[in-house]
Amino acid sequence: QLQLVESGGGLVQPGGSLRLSCAVSGFTLNYYAIGWFRQAPGKKREGVSCINSGGSTNYADSVKGRFTISRDNAKNTVYLQMHSLKPEDTAVYYCAADGRPRYCSRYDGDYGYWGQGTQVTVSS
Repeated sequence: QLQLVESGGGLVQPGGSLRLSCAVSGFTLNYYAIGWFRQAPGKKREGVSCINSGGSTNYADSVKGRFTISRDNAKNTVYLQMHSLKPEDTAVYYCAADGRPRYCSRYDGDYGYWGQGTQVTVSS
């Protein structure tokens, strides 16, 4: 059974850092592209970043230069390192898997498998 589990969320002060993890099971990470998405209360889900099987990445303008996506195929885990966090980064963060490994899309409709989400709150 294909499963994605996010972890690493929490409460952080503005300017702080967090690293989110997306642990996958039931499939080989090599064969999937992974995306990170977020949804704040009352807002649409937003594609934050993606990484394909070859390591190509893409970022939303709002996080460029502050967030870094990476993958460790040996550990079947994808990470989202977040620096210089802002209150507007507050949201539930989700990872998702796309069975087309060479794609890197920030469109949520391209992803068929989703984790349960982890809350990130940026507040003083």
